[in-house]
Amino acid sequence: MRPIDITEETSTQLVRRARKVDRVLAETYPDAKAELDFDNPFECLVVTVLSAQTTDKRVNAVRPTLFAAYPDPASMAAADRAHLEQIVGPLGFFRAKTESLLKLSAALVERYDGQVPARLDDLVTLPGVGRKTANVVLGNAFDIPGITVDTHFGRLARRLGWTQETDPVKVEHAVGALFPKRDWTMLSHHLIWHGRRRCHAKKPACGACPVARWCPSYGTGPTDPVEAEKLVRTEGPN
Repeated sequence: MRPIDITEETSTQLVRRARKVDRVLAETYPDAKAELDFDNPFECLVVTVLSAQTTDKRVNAVRPTLFAAYPDPASMAAADRAHLEQIVGPLGFFRAKTESLLKLSAALVERYDGQVPARLDDLVTLPGVGRKTANVVLGNAFDIPGITVDTHFGRLARRLGWTQETDPVKVEHAVGALFPKRDWTMLSHHLIWHGRRRCHAKKPACGACPVARWCPSYGTGPTDPVEAEKLVRTEGPN
């Protein structure tokens, strides 16, 4: 198999190819979803903020203790800093993350009566919340379509030839233009799951990739099926 040539691809062909890839990834990962655990919008917001520079599995491990102690913005805003640092300590950067949670919770109490707003323009005004976090919350806590451009999503969007942009906001807009808005949240899950399980940053499992025939970057990693299969993960990184 050779990489697909997209040098003369029209915009219509790009849309068709991109949507075909998403359909195949949906079939490959039928259980794709957010890998952070949460029970409500506040928990979704907090665990997403905490997930920066650590793994979802580590965040999930501290989540029960964190929300047993501080189940809502009011209680977290009034939390003892040392106690909060102790809880989030295993995640690294615990002082900065504690500061973010205290300021974030206080802002929710002061500006939004302790409720997480369901608008992107409001979410991004909160301390420690950027577009990526806001779109995670919108898509997964409020069922409002959003594209989550994390490192996996951006890498795959470029490898698949959907965009050459490196700025996350530009990637979000470029890829969003290829898909119906209703598909944005699940598209994000599909690409993130694929990035964590097969299309790795350093050594993608090209020979075991279900969308290889539509990928102009095919051959970046091993193309031998047996060798590539050894690189496939059954779940995201720990």
